[in-house]
Amino acid sequence: MIKFNQYLKEKYGGRIQKISIDAGFTCPNRDGTKASGGCTFCNNISFSPYAMTKETVENQINQAISFYKKRFKNIKGFLAYFQAYTNTYAPVEKLKEIYDKAMEYDEIIGMSIGTRPDVVPEEVLDLIATYTIKKPEIWIEYGLQTANIKTLRDINRAHGVADFVDAVLRTKKRPNIKVCAHMIVGLPGDTYEDYIETVKLFAALPIDGVKIHPLHIVKHTIMEKQYKNGEIKLLDLKEYAEIVADLIQYLPDDIIVHRLTGEAPDEELIAPDWCSPKRKQEVLKTIEEKIKEKELLRLV
Repeated sequence: MIKFNQYLKEKYGGRIQKISIDAGFTCPNRDGTKASGGCTFCNNISFSPYAMTKETVENQINQAISFYKKRFKNIKGFLAYFQAYTNTYAPVEKLKEIYDKAMEYDEIIGMSIGTRPDVVPEEVLDLIATYTIKKPEIWIEYGLQTANIKTLRDINRAHGVADFVDAVLRTKKRPNIKVCAHMIVGLPGDTYEDYIETVKLFAALPIDGVKIHPLHIVKHTIMEKQYKNGEIKLLDLKEYAEIVADLIQYLPDDIIVHRLTGEAPDEELIAPDWCSPKRKQEVLKTIEEKIKEKELLRLV
């Protein structure tokens, strides 16, 4: 298993720090274009520290670079992470203006663009490909979340599995763009078989990296109401670690693992309590121990 931070450290000779950026985008399942209200699990503030910020892209980058240079010695560079909402959801001219602001920094080695698979027209992919000429680390992160179409409808994603497959294949026609796929383990309606089906889909496609997240309930979401009404049962840490360890076995050895867990600030988190940032290292240790156990069993 190749971890993302390990991959970056080996490639660039030291720490590469991600800078989370909110560039002021929204989503087509929020603004009424495809649906309203957004994904039922989503309160962007819970996973993006700059969500809803009024700071400019430049100020967010300047503040982050200054902060991380003071916090960590020998940083080799930064990766601009357009994280909040759908970061390809704008006219291509506007996207170029926003991306250019981040890419003009010498310390920034590239960018990671979080988006939906149904909002990447050819002209946007062509634009993103232009940045690979000078910057070596250009990623698009596609949120699929699950390969179960019924679950996708229930959580108000407003796109299908075919949209994801199409986006990945079209993106990889530009071979220097790297693709990271997201999935959530524990979505209501999904079963163990759905988790396996999702990761097998990832393995069958030309994907460079994956992010695996546990479902956690945050404030001010539809799922908060569903959870409090008893409509959602969450996985405990041992169950989640067991599932993740199984999923890893299906991934090709060269796929880079960006994340194996997810957390929300304590002031936003409803449940489970193990998705608190305070317990992140405990969660990762539990997952890694289970992965090693599975690998040993496979060798017997």
